Amino acid sequence: MKKLWIKLLFVVIVVAGALYLALHKPIKQGLDLKGGVYVVLEAVEDENTKIDADAMRRLMEVIDRRINGIGVAESEVQLAGSNRIIVELPGIQDTEQAVRMIGKTALLEFKLKNDDGTLGETLLTGSALKSASVTTDELARPVISFEMNQEGAEKFAVITRENIGKQLAITLDGVEQTAPVIQSEIPSGRGQITGRYTPDEAKAMATLLNAGALPIKAEVAETRIVGATLGEESIAQSKRASILAMILICVFMLFFYRLPGIVADFALAIYGIITIGVLNFIDATLTLPGIAGLVLSAGMAVDANVIIFERIKEELGHGNSILNAINAGFSKGFVSIFDSNITTLITTVILFTFGTGPIKGFAVTLAIGVLASMFTAITITKVLLLIFVRTFNLRDIKFFGVVKEEA
Repeated sequence: MKKLWIKLLFVVIVVAGALYLALHKPIKQGLDLKGGVYVVLEAVEDENTKIDADAMRRLMEVIDRRINGIGVAESEVQLAGSNRIIVELPGIQDTEQAVRMIGKTALLEFKLKNDDGTLGETLLTGSALKSASVTTDELARPVISFEMNQEGAEKFAVITRENIGKQLAITLDGVEQTAPVIQSEIPSGRGQITGRYTPDEAKAMATLLNAGALPIKAEVAETRIVGATLGEESIAQSKRASILAMILICVFMLFFYRLPGIVADFALAIYGIITIGVLNFIDATLTLPGIAGLVLSAGMAVDANVIIFERIKEELGHGNSILNAINAGFSKGFVSIFDSNITTLITTVILFTFGTGPIKGFAVTLAIGVLASMFTAITITKVLLLIFVRTFNLRDIKFFGVVKEEA
């Protein structure tokens, strides 16, 4: 009995942790549930760049950094074919700004300014940049502070040392931002871009500089605004269907299995808490296919309990004691449940490996649901059932839905 209480304590800790994670924040919703912007970018080859797998991978990384930098959470960036990238931005309000930020190429250049106001050749580019951030100048105006890497700092030191008294223009995408006079050598590689920036403009520019230039030219091939209406209706229908399904399942389990049925219903609620908690823990984004994966795994959780309870009823029918029947039922049922769930998990691995977007979401939620259902059906249900039987010293098989045959 002591081991049983230790296992119960473990279960309580797991459920408490999962409940905390589930309530810690609302689960993120995908584009199909929350609405937002759907953008397709197409890479364009020119004489200087060639489209290949590596270039597309770097293009995805730059776009992903840019989106994260402007604070668009729950975004999805994925490859579509050999030269297209799909970008999904759930919940975004300013679509035009987002599209501009995705496709914009920020080129930072340092050029000496001639006496006639024209700019000389490029001495240094943003490739030497280590980081950029928004700070303020002495008048509390937003400016963009930057720091160069070691190679860039060494070149910057030479440029400033050899051109004291001259104006060094800093340009972004060919537009002069500032042209301070070099007063002395700057060996640290640190500087500022000043101008009449709003805080948001300064932040956006710093983000572009940190993200770097796109490795390949990319054009917006398609933009589509996805409304949240479908998602709201789907969520509402899913809630109604879940409540109805829970009621029917509870009635079914109670009618056929009595005490084990009550325990299974309780374990099913725990399954939901654990699943949502894990999804929040891994920062998953829920989509319609993801909901389908959860519903499917919930059905598998009930199915696992049915397999075990039928084994228990068989054992009780053969005249075994309740405790022996429970242990035998879980032992015999485990093999069937394990085999079934392992094959499903293998399928989810294949779907996640070769699938994209919603298919991956379906695979993740299904895999998490399957693992949670195995834990609740095999471990939690058994612990709770044994504690009930031992605590209340239950000896009548009618509590398990088994009818005694008349002698």
